Amino acid sequence: MAVATFAIGTGEFALMALLPGVARSLGVGVPVAGHVISAYALGVVVGAPLVILLAARMPRRRLLLVLQAVFVAGNAGCVLAPGYATLVALRFLTGLPHGAFYAVAALVAAEMVPPARRGRAVAGVFSGLTIAHVVGVPLVTWVGEALGWRAVYALVTLMGVFAFGLMARSLPQVPVDPAHAPSLRRELGALRSPQVWLTLATGAVGFGGMFCVGTYLSTVLLGVTGVSAGVLPVAQMLWGLGMVAGNMAGARLVDVSPVLAIIVTLIASTLMSCLFALCAGNVWLILPVIGLTGCIIALLPALQTRLMDVAAEAQGLAAALNHCAVNIANAFGAWLGGAVIAAGYGAQSVGWAGACLSAVGLGIFLIGLAGSRKATCKC
Repeated sequence: MAVATFAIGTGEFALMALLPGVARSLGVGVPVAGHVISAYALGVVVGAPLVILLAARMPRRRLLLVLQAVFVAGNAGCVLAPGYATLVALRFLTGLPHGAFYAVAALVAAEMVPPARRGRAVAGVFSGLTIAHVVGVPLVTWVGEALGWRAVYALVTLMGVFAFGLMARSLPQVPVDPAHAPSLRRELGALRSPQVWLTLATGAVGFGGMFCVGTYLSTVLLGVTGVSAGVLPVAQMLWGLGMVAGNMAGARLVDVSPVLAIIVTLIASTLMSCLFALCAGNVWLILPVIGLTGCIIALLPALQTRLMDVAAEAQGLAAALNHCAVNIANAFGAWLGGAVIAAGYGAQSVGWAGACLSAVGLGIFLIGLAGSRKATCKC
């Protein structure tokens, strides 16, 4: 499953550095070509809850294989896409299984291990995504520069086929108690829980801090820090290494307490965002801060595990909505960062904006936690 998330993560971010080439080959402007990336994100948001609801009764092993097959087919189609409109439609299709795959894979991983190791199991699934930032994205970027963007999708397709084969061979059939088997009614039951919504809101807002900073790394490094373009790959690699380290370290904290992991990570996110703004003028200070900011990815398995605890028998939909929340955080964080720069506060101000988002996310989570304890006391 980690190999599959590596392929999915590589395919999701591969095109960002290659947009000018895509635009030239399709005869459109770069902003219009950017809609190809937006189409994928829209597919993630639409597909995550829709797939979980429509496939509520499908055995999870089979569902994972079906979702991976759709991912492979979508990327293979992108290799042959004759024009812009077709490519946009295929990227939307390829995004549909994304959130549902992550959600179901996390649930399957958690069921395969003792409860005390859930956090490490979930983080193990997400490790493919973090390693993709360090290895997969640079690799396909190099391939794309040398052979064109269609070769990128061909390589991602091969990765997906390899992951499909591994899962078909290795994934166990996790038995499900018929009395607690997933169903449409049970999955929709997740929407009645205030704790589910508050946890999702924590991610949608709090995770925005990391994306607010990450979206404008290059802008700050070039315009404020004053580095050369050759430093940018180093910064991106440090960001990716931070994600790998944060995912691994955060997993152990999740196994101690998902609640503690969320609180600690959001506090760290607030502090790192502030440091980003304060250190933006010094290359020797900003680079370590960038690496540490990547560690905030630890929030992803923490939120996923928290949702397993509060969603009762509707874990599939809750887990899928978690990935919708992350995409909302990505979009909102990027928008807020752009807004403060456009307002004239300087590119480094994205750090202060990111700190505000992380702090508000922490406040939402603490309010939800207090409400949960108050309800327990009343009972």
